[in-house]
Amino acid sequence: MRHGGRILVESLAALGARKCFGVPGESFLAALDAMHDTVGRFDFVLCRNEGGAGFMAAAWGKLTGSPGICFVTRGPGASNAMIGVHTAMQDSVPMILFVGQVGTDLKGREAFQEVDYRAAFGAVAKWAVEIDRIDRLPEIVARAWTTALGGRPGPVVVALPEDMLSSRSDTPALAGPIRVPEPAPDPAALETALELLGRSERPLILIGGANWTSAGRADLRRFAEESDIPVVAAFRFQDQFDNHSPCYAGEAGVGMPPAVAELIAGADAILAVNTRFGEMTTDAYTLLDVPYPRQRLIHVHPSDREIGKIYQPEIAIHAGPNATAAALSPVSGGWAEWRRAAREAWEAGFDAPAQPGGVDMAAVTAHLRDILPDDAVLTNGAGNFTVWPNKFWKYGGQARLLAPQSGAMGYGLPAAIAAKIAHPERVVVCFAGDGDFQMNCQELATAAQHGAQPVVLIVNNGVYGTIRAHQERNYPGRVSGTTMLNPDFAALARAHGFHGARVERTEEFPDAMARALASPTGAVLDLNVSAEALTPRMTLSQIRAAGESALGAAAEASRRA
Repeated sequence: MRHGGRILVESLAALGARKCFGVPGESFLAALDAMHDTVGRFDFVLCRNEGGAGFMAAAWGKLTGSPGICFVTRGPGASNAMIGVHTAMQDSVPMILFVGQVGTDLKGREAFQEVDYRAAFGAVAKWAVEIDRIDRLPEIVARAWTTALGGRPGPVVVALPEDMLSSRSDTPALAGPIRVPEPAPDPAALETALELLGRSERPLILIGGANWTSAGRADLRRFAEESDIPVVAAFRFQDQFDNHSPCYAGEAGVGMPPAVAELIAGADAILAVNTRFGEMTTDAYTLLDVPYPRQRLIHVHPSDREIGKIYQPEIAIHAGPNATAAALSPVSGGWAEWRRAAREAWEAGFDAPAQPGGVDMAAVTAHLRDILPDDAVLTNGAGNFTVWPNKFWKYGGQARLLAPQSGAMGYGLPAAIAAKIAHPERVVVCFAGDGDFQMNCQELATAAQHGAQPVVLIVNNGVYGTIRAHQERNYPGRVSGTTMLNPDFAALARAHGFHGARVERTEEFPDAMARALASPTGAVLDLNVSAEALTPRMTLSQIRAAGESALGAAAEASRRA
């Protein structure tokens, strides 16, 4: 006879889970008790806030392909963790959030910290469930695992009533891993799709999703190069295709380069593999007509719920990305110039002008491209600063990007910690804005406690840059709520046991970065970046002037009317 916490933890270990992230709570004491005996096999990573824990679990799922596991307590704990669930859903990555719940005898009375998690998470998670009977624990955990991994991967929320977890049963735990098969493409549909591509004049491959294997990525690259077709990555999935390939033509995301938008709009046939057609990838659904695109669309996705959700494809293939890539046969046509021009336009985008202020992020990013290893992991949260790791980086076949499609601030540091825990041997660099960093800077303590040593680069310009840019564009000169008074970030890093340093000028950065990479404790570099350098090619003053000009023109038009 074992309590439910032990059955749960032993089941997770048998499934292959190695780590879980969380903040302890009295509502799941039995699970914490069970983890006392699984140290080294299934470890609890003690976080400082449930939001940070949720981000770590989401990042783990994105990086490893295995569900990121998170444990939080009821009520406030679950509410804090919701940001991680939302991020995992928008990123299409596997995650399971276990939430302690009030006892079954107290439910429905608005007991202390009671929440109906099926209602609260029903529109955010892929599935939300509550386990009321201990003998059903293994069954529902197995279903949660397969649901998180199957079709379009995503987060599952499992509520655990306290009395269920602490009760005892002879129900056996799960005995081993569960394999979730990837659906293969229908041969006839695939043949028709390849014939369509072969008859096109301006074909394009659009890829997305995080559930690619190394073999799947290699197979897709082989197909693209042998067919000489340009490839565009969906928002923040550019690490899923080797950027050094002559076929890679850029990322369709926030701040989409005009050349990428023109490529998508101008294609006459699009092979979309594993793409869910989000707002950012489609420039607010304007690059393809809704519901029938001008482009002849072939949509391949492992979830039938994604096919036809927004765009009705000419050919629909319900299949996984890796199985599809393995089955693709090269096609040929007269589009060599189309592919070449797409590649040249992407390469030309790296020529950023010198940035105003103390530290030039264009020069910093160029230096990092030269020195970081091929398998480096880059992470970021949200803000204008993300243009540097997102638009000015070339991701090779082994490099990874952990960045939230949800646009959640505060993701970058927890993601870097999760990456360093998953792969302690790899270099992990987090790009963070000063506002972004302060969302979860307390997780430096988590990193120190668990031996995770990322390098954090704080793009410190003293403003909430994205909002300031919109503010100056729409209400020029009327600054409100976007200027920050920041702490001494280097001192804060040292207080957490990290190497911390302030970098005032661009020429200081190479030596500072070398010391950061050599530090056995991890490092935080506080970069003195001007608020004028809000975008690579337009200063804050220029944004304000453009806003003033637009307002003046509108006022003049109104006066004449």
